[in-house]
Amino acid sequence: MAGRIEDYALIGDMQTAALVCRDGSVDWLCLPRFDSHAVFAGLLGTEEHGFWRVGPAGPADAEPAPADRRRYRGDSLVLESEWDTPRGTVRVTDFMPPRDGAPQLIRIVEGISGRVRMRSALRMRFSYGRIVPWVHKVGERTVAVAGPDSVWFDTEAETHGEDLTTYSEFTVTAGERIAFTLSWQPSHKDAPPLPDPEGSLTATTDFWRDWVSHCTYHGPYREAVVRSLITLKALTYAPTGGIVAAPTTSLPEEIGGVRNWDYRYTWLRDAAITLSSMLRTGYREEARAWRDWLLRAVAGDPENLQIMYGIAGERELGEAELDWLPGYENSGPVRVGNGAANQLQLDVYGEVTEALHLAHMTGLSRNDYAALLQIKLINYLEKNWNQPDEGIWEVRGPRRHFTHSKVMAWVAVDRTIKLIESGDADGPLDRWRELRDEIHRDVCEKGYDKERNTFTQSYGSKELDASLLLIPQMGFLPPDDKRVIGTIEAIQRELSTEDGFVLRYPTAGEEAGVDGLEGDEGAFLACSFWLADDLAMIGRVDEARTLFEKLLSLRNDLGLLAEEWDPRLQRQVGNFPQAFSHVPLIDTALRLTASGAYGG
Repeated sequence: MAGRIEDYALIGDMQTAALVCRDGSVDWLCLPRFDSHAVFAGLLGTEEHGFWRVGPAGPADAEPAPADRRRYRGDSLVLESEWDTPRGTVRVTDFMPPRDGAPQLIRIVEGISGRVRMRSALRMRFSYGRIVPWVHKVGERTVAVAGPDSVWFDTEAETHGEDLTTYSEFTVTAGERIAFTLSWQPSHKDAPPLPDPEGSLTATTDFWRDWVSHCTYHGPYREAVVRSLITLKALTYAPTGGIVAAPTTSLPEEIGGVRNWDYRYTWLRDAAITLSSMLRTGYREEARAWRDWLLRAVAGDPENLQIMYGIAGERELGEAELDWLPGYENSGPVRVGNGAANQLQLDVYGEVTEALHLAHMTGLSRNDYAALLQIKLINYLEKNWNQPDEGIWEVRGPRRHFTHSKVMAWVAVDRTIKLIESGDADGPLDRWRELRDEIHRDVCEKGYDKERNTFTQSYGSKELDASLLLIPQMGFLPPDDKRVIGTIEAIQRELSTEDGFVLRYPTAGEEAGVDGLEGDEGAFLACSFWLADDLAMIGRVDEARTLFEKLLSLRNDLGLLAEEWDPRLQRQVGNFPQAFSHVPLIDTALRLTASGAYGG
C-alpha cells in the first residue's frame, strides 16, 4: 500500500517530477514529461504497478522502515533521508538535475557511521503499471524497453534480476558513497550518456541556490514562502513555460470516493495566479515565459479559449479511466486526461486578464499581442458574460449563473479599461465603462441575498461558495462594505469546519450535489487561505494570523500541501503537491507581512 499523501516528498527537474515516500520508495514518476505515462504507478495501486525503493535491508517479509528524519538540502529540491540502524546510520540523497537532454533520477547512498546493509529494489512498469518491459544488459548498463520508451539503469553496485524486479544488495561504511541513476531515452535512439551523479548533485544544488537568491520576500514567513516558490518552480514545464496544477492524477478528494481527477495540465486559472505570486516575489522570467506560453496556446482563437491546455499548449485532453489500477487506497476510478477542458468557465477571462494586468503594472516588457489578446477577450465577454457556465469549481451538473464568474468578468473588463487608460491599448472606453457598471449592478442585484446579508453561489440560490471570498481581493467591493463583511461571516458560519478551515461549497453525501457528483470532500486549502486574507482586510488581523499559522501547521514535514485537508481523518487529500494551495499561502504571507500581522 502507498504511504499517506503527506508521507511523500517532491523531487523534479522542471519537466517531470517524482514522489518519494518516507520509506525510500519512489511510487510515482512519469517520463519524460509530467503528463507522460507513469513508469512507477505504485501510488495508485500496488508494488506490482511499479516502484523503486532504496533503504536499509531488512527481512524479506518485513515492512520497509521509514526514514528517521528527512529534509531538503537548504533551499533546494534535493532530498536527504536518513536511517539510524543498529549497525550505523545511512543517508540517501534523491534529486533530478535540471536538464537539457535525458531526464535522470539520481539516488546517492552515503554511509554516515558504522556499516549498513542496503537494498535497492527496482520494478519498472510502463504505461501506468500495465506493461512489463524487456530488461536486459547492454555492456555494464541495464536497460528496460517497452514500445517507444527505454529507461537506462546505471550503478557500480552488483545487480540481479528476480521476480521481474532488479535488485542490488550492498554494504556502505562511513564516508562511502554509491550512486544509482535512471535515465529515460526514446527506445529507437542510442544509449544516453553515462551519468555523472556527483557532478549533477553539485550542479543541481547550485541551480536552486541561485534561483532562490532572486526572491525579494524577506519577511517572517520566508521559510514557508520560499518552499512554496520552489514547489511552484518545480511544477513549471521549463521548455514552454506551462505550469501544471499538480504532478499527479487521481489522488482522491475523499478517501474511497470518486472525486479523482488528472491535474497534470495547465489550468489558465492556476497558472495565472501562480504568475501573480511569482511577480510579487521577484520572478519576472517565469512570468514572461508563462505569458509567452499563453499567447501560443490561445493563438488566434481567443473566442474558443479553453480553461486548460496541455503543458505545450495541446488542446485535446480526452478523459479516460485506467481500470487495471485500483486507485489510491482503493479510491477509484483512476483517470487520465480531463474532460473539464471543454467546459465554459467565464471566470478564467478575469484571472488571465488580472495576470496580464499585473505583469504590465510590474514593468514586464511590453508585448503588443498580449494587449491585443486582452481586447479580444473583452470583445468575447461583451457578448457572453451573461451566459450560465460551469464556474470555478468545474461542476459536472447543469450550468448556472455563478456569482464568482460574473465578478471575474467584471475584473476582466475593469483591468482592460485600465490598460486602455494607460495608453497601451485602444478600445471603446465609454462602452466598456458602461459594461463594467452593468455587470456590477447585475451581480449586486441577482447574486446577493438581502435577508441573509450575503452573496450566494449563483443567481437565485441560497447556497454559499467560498469563491465569494475573492470579492474584496479583486476590488469588486471595498473590504468594509457591509455586504462583504456579511459574506465573510456567513461563510465562517456555514462552510467552516470545527478547525476553522473552509469547504468550497455544500456537498450532498450519497446524493448528487450542485456539482453533479456524489460524495463529499475535505476542506479546500486555497479557500482557507482566502478567508485569512479577508479577515486581515477587514481588520481582524489577529484572527487572520491565527488561521494562517494553523494552515501552515498542516504542511508535511517538508513544507508541502495537497489540495485539501480531511478534518475527520486529520490528513491531506487530493492531488499533491498542489499549486492552488501554495500560491495563496504566498499571497497571505505577503498580506500579513505588509499589515504587520504576525507574531514574534
